[in-house]
Amino acid sequence: MSHDHDDRPRLTPAQAAAVLTPPPGRNGGDLVVESLQGLGATTVFGLPGQHALGMFDALRRSALSYVGLRVENNAGFAADAYGRITGEVAPLLLSTGPGALTSLAALQEAAAASAPVLAISSQIPAAGLGGGRHGYLHELRDQQASVRDIVKSVHTVRTASQIPSAIAAAWESALSAPHGPVWVEIPQDVLLTETTLPVVSAMDATPRELHPRPELTIAAAHLLSNAERPVILAGGGVVRSDASGKLLALAEKIDAPVVTTFGGKGAFPWEHPLSLRSWLEDRHTTDFLEDADVLLVVGSGLGELSSNYHTFRPRGRVIQIEADAGKLESNHPALGIHSDAREALADLLEAVEPRQDAGVAERVRTVLEKVRSRIAAQDLTLEQQVLAAVREALPDAAPSFWDMTILAYWAWSAFDARHPNTMHSAQGAGGLGYGFPAAIGAATADPTKPVLAVSGDGGAMYSIAELATARQYDLPLTWLIVDDGGYGILREYMTGAFGEATATELSRPDFVALAESFGVPAVRTTPESLAADLSKALAAPGPSVVVLPVLLRMFEPTHL
Repeated sequence: MSHDHDDRPRLTPAQAAAVLTPPPGRNGGDLVVESLQGLGATTVFGLPGQHALGMFDALRRSALSYVGLRVENNAGFAADAYGRITGEVAPLLLSTGPGALTSLAALQEAAAASAPVLAISSQIPAAGLGGGRHGYLHELRDQQASVRDIVKSVHTVRTASQIPSAIAAAWESALSAPHGPVWVEIPQDVLLTETTLPVVSAMDATPRELHPRPELTIAAAHLLSNAERPVILAGGGVVRSDASGKLLALAEKIDAPVVTTFGGKGAFPWEHPLSLRSWLEDRHTTDFLEDADVLLVVGSGLGELSSNYHTFRPRGRVIQIEADAGKLESNHPALGIHSDAREALADLLEAVEPRQDAGVAERVRTVLEKVRSRIAAQDLTLEQQVLAAVREALPDAAPSFWDMTILAYWAWSAFDARHPNTMHSAQGAGGLGYGFPAAIGAATADPTKPVLAVSGDGGAMYSIAELATARQYDLPLTWLIVDDGGYGILREYMTGAFGEATATELSRPDFVALAESFGVPAVRTTPESLAADLSKALAAPGPSVVVLPVLLRMFEPTHL
């Protein structure tokens, strides 16, 4: 039997010599950075620790750019945002034990938001693995067990030769739909031991595309083509798969109104005649969704926030397109289509028959007017004024990152993101401290645009250390801190539930003086001067802080 060897790698004599006589002084850490470079990485985030020093030493022998944050969880948030903005894998270098564990809240957010973060953690020396109690510094009985419930996949290395394959497998996992965080761990001695393995060359870790099954596309197209009142609910999967153009074309072809989830902000033009915007925490919107005879849910699991706190009860047929098989029909029976949003929308666009609905724009206007009237009856002019000032100051294409704070809760429903993939928040996992370190990741990904971070004073205290990071790398980002003297949303929740709030009031620093002590210019503003002050800060080079002392209130919920 003859074999065709045309596909064998062909090296020049110089390349062959380099393979056979690799440069001296390399160790397992070099194999890590060479693998990342071979897969196309250009930037890594992290924080050094004793067991991980082999990786960090290798960085200086590589072409990778390193952005070092001051807390591992913040480094994870920065990597999360880098992955969201670029759609590329964001490597996150961590040390063993406390360093690894400190990153877990950020990895939970990356998992909830489907951000492709590749966490590479060191481990205790290989001799100590296996659950024995050897007393190594940072030792955990089973470090993997601490992360396994959070990340998509775990990859363990025990020898240097396993490093490139483990990192390639993790890379492919992170980019397979749905995107998400993955974990690689490498013992300290493997990272430090000198290696004579050849330098890692270009590697391929291309994930398989996730296409819809054709019979499901035909069935969905038939339902939509023959619907009397079709509606589309577009989630974060539309943004992540860059499917906004397909969504717009489909909505216009079948005259279907579109509601975007909080994770799907910007997926559909806010001012479009078919746009119901993102007032999901509103009974008028919920009623409209329930009244649809065919509801197409794209890239959303219809979770708590997307279902008005599980009060949504569809009366018509539901079609659900979702890349995460675990979310298919997890909350409502549906025609479940396991697919990347872009692939499924492209197929649906070809398969549906055009339909026209002369009254649809008026029905959309009616719902939006009902929403406006509900909010107008609650004396919330200040809150709308502040949000409008932020919108006025922020350039249309500039990304924004919102912490868990009252102004962000308003923004989920009422902020016009204007472009896909520009508005991001921590509403996936709901942890504090996301906004500012995430903005660092976004500014690293694209330093040509200003980046806005929005936090309350409570959430800001999680991230103060990263003012040093922003200053060190001279990143073009502005941090808006809304200072209401405590955990504002918890204050509202507790007062509403128990009549008074406990443990919500906070002593806090002079944020302007604190920022200036880091060499970061800062200004104290008012609701009236916010638009001007924020515009000036965003236009200035480097980092800046704008502090807004104000007490904001939430609009009344409709799910209780």
